[in-house]
Amino acid sequence: MTNFPDIPTEPNDQLIINNESGESVPVEESELLKLITIVEKSEDVRYKEIELVYVDEEEIVKINHEFLDRDYITDIITFRHDENDSQAIEGTLYCCAPRIAEQSAEFDDNMKTEFLRVFVHGLIHLAGHDDQTPKEKQLMTDLEDQYLEALKNSS
Repeated sequence: MTNFPDIPTEPNDQLIINNESGESVPVEESELLKLITIVEKSEDVRYKEIELVYVDEEEIVKINHEFLDRDYITDIITFRHDENDSQAIEGTLYCCAPRIAEQSAEFDDNMKTEFLRVFVHGLIHLAGHDDQTPKEKQLMTDLEDQYLEALKNSS
């Protein structure tokens, strides 16, 4: 595993970042940590340990097939490791860096914003939200927008 490129990181028990994708990732660790805090406060949860792993298309398909019996590329796959009734959430977010970059172009959005959106999407999943129905998807999108706006206003 390689370290998150171009970002000096301090040892941090709450957020562990690995970039196995070979792609440049346009976000800063400090922004990710701020998002964690914003979501914790709003969702009334605590994230004990979040592992953020950027992978390529081949790896995300492999994970998708092995664990979810799906055979396609997606931007993120979220796994919660603690007991769902735990006070401290532990999880892994597998993010497909090339897919996220493609989505930023498809949605005509800033690449950094799309990487942050996918990260916060994973945090919202870990907090207990789902996106299987149109209503759930809309709620998650609204929460993503709310948390990204809060991050923007915190700077």
